[in-house]
Amino acid sequence: MIRIMSFNIRCGNCDDGDNAWNRRRDRVLARIRAFAPDLLGVQECRDDAQAEYLKNNLPGYQFYGVRRGGGVTDVEMAPILIRKDAFQIVQTGRFWLSETPRKPGSKSWDAVFARTAAWAELRHRASGRSLTFLNTHFDYMPGAIDGAARQLRTWAEETARRRALIVTGDFNADKNSAAYGDLTGGGLLADAHRLACPGAPDEPTFHGYGNPAEFSPIDWLLVSRHFAVQSAAVDTHHEGNLYPSDHYPITAEIDWQADGG
Repeated sequence: MIRIMSFNIRCGNCDDGDNAWNRRRDRVLARIRAFAPDLLGVQECRDDAQAEYLKNNLPGYQFYGVRRGGGVTDVEMAPILIRKDAFQIVQTGRFWLSETPRKPGSKSWDAVFARTAAWAELRHRASGRSLTFLNTHFDYMPGAIDGAARQLRTWAEETARRRALIVTGDFNADKNSAAYGDLTGGGLLADAHRLACPGAPDEPTFHGYGNPAEFSPIDWLLVSRHFAVQSAAVDTHHEGNLYPSDHYPITAEIDWQADGG
């Protein structure tokens, strides 16, 4: 069994009043520890005291991320955290969501901010099988969302030919979008939550600290055909008006297909 979580933890410098980072960071940590993922994709994590808090309090994980660069939000990352006793890291890499993916800080398709994707090739210690885990955070401009989805699909097609693939992220688009169709079309990747709960309504993941007008299922957890999804959930835990983040974390438990996919 492999336990996966995707969690937009909201930037640590955002002026969120009672839900500011220093007041809710323990709640973020509590949700991660409650699920105890083997693989964790995080979005809106700043490469400053925010990242250091996660590293210091999650010593059982290897942390890998890269600053997006390119301007005012250049210290933000979309890092991956890998449980050391579950996986051996073979190699890591990153690219920018742009027409020049190797150029740090690059952006395309009218994106407001530079955006990254971080990935790792891993060996699953329990099974000896290999997989690639990628985490990302799309821009919010429609053209940039569509461009990044096309880019990521091309990358995923090449990667999934060689090994199993898991993708997490905040895609800033709902599940009726062209971006969702690009990434889940043709059987390349499947939505773990829809596989676990066929026919059920898509649960919102973004909630804007409990504002119903903001509810939207923009965080996805996608898996290749190599996996069978055992369960998936949106973690809606909060304490009154206090939330871990303005996004709910999403989780899934998956296992390898018996035939190897």
